[in-house]
Amino acid sequence: MTKTSDISLEIRGEREEIAVIRLTRPAKRNALNDGLILALRDVMDNLPASVGAAVIDGEGEHFCSGLDLSELKERDAGQGLHHSRMWHAALDRVQFGPVPVVAALHGAVVGGGLELASACHIRVADETTFYALPEGSRGIFVGGGGAVRIPRLIGTARMTDMMMTGRVYNAVDGEKVGFAQYLVPTGTAFDKAFELAQRIAQNAPLTNYALMHALPRIAEQPADQGLMAEAMMAAIAQSAPEAKARVRAFLDGKAAKVKKQD
Repeated sequence: MTKTSDISLEIRGEREEIAVIRLTRPAKRNALNDGLILALRDVMDNLPASVGAAVIDGEGEHFCSGLDLSELKERDAGQGLHHSRMWHAALDRVQFGPVPVVAALHGAVVGGGLELASACHIRVADETTFYALPEGSRGIFVGGGGAVRIPRLIGTARMTDMMMTGRVYNAVDGEKVGFAQYLVPTGTAFDKAFELAQRIAQNAPLTNYALMHALPRIAEQPADQGLMAEAMMAAIAQSAPEAKARVRAFLDGKAAKVKKQD
């Protein structure tokens, strides 16, 4: 395990290696400072090639309570712009990095913590989770990619409501509107996230790459461009030797068939 004052990295597993990335500022409810954001960027940039997926978790009772306001500095417009772009670059490494990322949400998922969660590919929330965007009441605006990513999860109108009125979503309502894809009992978010990461790591790497890098861009394109991009990505993915072997195994009756899940 490698650890700093802000973040830790542990590689687990044998056949499918999973990177467990944990925010380690529990006394601050894992509030984000620049050091943590830069450490997260560095972790994503330097994951071993053997890692197939990652889980991001928060130590203690909360996933992440947002920006550490004790580090909020007065900046002119230019400084504020460059600071926001630094956060964008770091969280882009989560969304468009080397492996799929599953977030294990519990407690506060607030402000910058929600921006971090929205950069992950799968979000698992337990029953203690709550979501908020208090920037509006503090006279500031989201700056870590939230204005782009969060409306794609819940819609512009709901995000506007949260920032204008201070609305807080609990775990149940948050799952209904799209903050999380999974809702699990209290204390089990990490276990479920790790289970999903193991399953994801078994996919063909090129398929995971297409889902991380191609699908979000295709979804934003006009239909004719998206269909062309889809055709090219499909052709590339199915040409990989691993894809051919998996299709052959299915046709030979050696691969598991899709079954109804409870």
